[in-house]
Amino acid sequence: QVQLVESGGGLVQAGGSLRLSCVASGRRTSSNNGMGWFRQAPGKEREFVAAITWSGGNTFYTDSVKGRFTISRDYAKNMVFLQMNSLKPEDTAVYYCALKRYGTGYRDLLDYNYWGQGTQVTVSS
Repeated sequence: QVQLVESGGGLVQAGGSLRLSCVASGRRTSSNNGMGWFRQAPGKEREFVAAITWSGGNTFYTDSVKGRFTISRDYAKNMVFLQMNSLKPEDTAVYYCALKRYGTGYRDLLDYNYWGQGTQVTVSS
């Protein structure tokens, strides 16, 4: 199994920045194909935010965060990061880290095999 633990959430004013971190541990981390970040606001479905391929480091973003968020990874430490700049109140959500073991898709919840517990991000206006 794989365990994912997120950190770095918090309360920030609009226009501010936060950096989320996620560390993967467990026996199956060697079969990591990619990692992603999703978010879920109150009363809404969980949505894709960003993803990165594990071997090549190719990145994918949802349109609403392009130019503001950057996903990166530390291959040796099995960690993924989400640098969030120019935050807006509509970015407020619980942010989840996810890991996928195989497949070519990166934007759908069903592409991922393991999930973290989430970290709260609140952006005040």
